[in-house]
Amino acid sequence: MAGVSWTPSNLLLFPTASEFSITEHWIDPVPLMSALRCAQAGAMVVFEGWVRDHNLGLSVTSLEYEIYPELAVKEGLKIIGEAKRLFSLHQAIAVHRYGHLQIGEVTVWVGTTASHRQAAYEASRYIIGSLKTRLPIWKKEHYADQSSDWIYCRH
Repeated sequence: MAGVSWTPSNLLLFPTASEFSITEHWIDPVPLMSALRCAQAGAMVVFEGWVRDHNLGLSVTSLEYEIYPELAVKEGLKIIGEAKRLFSLHQAIAVHRYGHLQIGEVTVWVGTTASHRQAAYEASRYIIGSLKTRLPIWKKEHYADQSSDWIYCRH
């Protein structure tokens, strides 16, 4: 968000299990997946959302996310807690990027572990759906053939 002075020291770059974080840096999935591992889990589901090169018939060159950090982290932690209760998860982690991202970069990462795969899949779907609809994050698409535009990012 314009004027937000969040620096890497303000951010939780590598959350511990059952947490949500935001970052302007590349998301490294290796430590996140390691944090999810536990002896009780029979399944791990990982979702990565990427910047793609098109949307609604337009050629996209990059994305820009603006965020209300304090509220996003508070709501993200609430979503993770809900998912753990609803789906009997062992662990859950989600990280969302902000700033200017290029084609192919990871925009959001969600990982869940549960005793059985169905719960891990359903929880992952719940988390990403809830993040898309409840977080105060705004998305601006930059296009090859026209001026950039803020879009509704709850789909």
